[in-house]
Amino acid sequence: MFVTSSSGFVLRKVFYTVPSRLIGFRMQARIYDDRLECFVGQSPVLTLRRGRSQAEGRHGHVVDYRHVIHSLRRKPMALLNLVYRDALFPRAAYRLAWEKLLADSDPRSACKSMVALLALAHDRGCEAELAAALTEQMARPEPATIDVAALQARFAPVPAQLPVVVVNLPSVASYDLLLPSLGAVA
Repeated sequence: MFVTSSSGFVLRKVFYTVPSRLIGFRMQARIYDDRLECFVGQSPVLTLRRGRSQAEGRHGHVVDYRHVIHSLRRKPMALLNLVYRDALFPRAAYRLAWEKLLADSDPRSACKSMVALLALAHDRGCEAELAAALTEQMARPEPATIDVAALQARFAPVPAQLPVVVVNLPSVASYDLLLPSLGAVA
């Protein structure tokens, strides 16, 4: 199978997404009951959950938002009419947030906000925590809104927690000590 520019391929009426680094590669897949093992040449590159096409003959989708988030950042409006949009959301809270954003605002800002939330989950590695925060924001009794800026601030890295890296370079003269030992051995 050939990985298309949309970072995916179709196998047995199921569309699979793969990391964007594999775009343009021809892959081989070993099909098992529960998974696909994908290879480029003889090198294993990834394992995907096995998908099934739907009973009425429609194509199925096995989508990981981490594989397509970089494309969505460049074109967030693509989310509005994405065929596999419902399969894109990693948890139910993200789907509910999408529906809430779409109901509360225009489609353009809803797409930008949803892509920002998915990018936050990807970049900070906080998919479950962000889902809990989204559920918490949507459960408020007042007119519940999703505050993307507050969520980005909440999950931003704390500068005080970043490690301080100190690099001690040896002096150039210390390398001269190695030369006599090399000369004595030869």
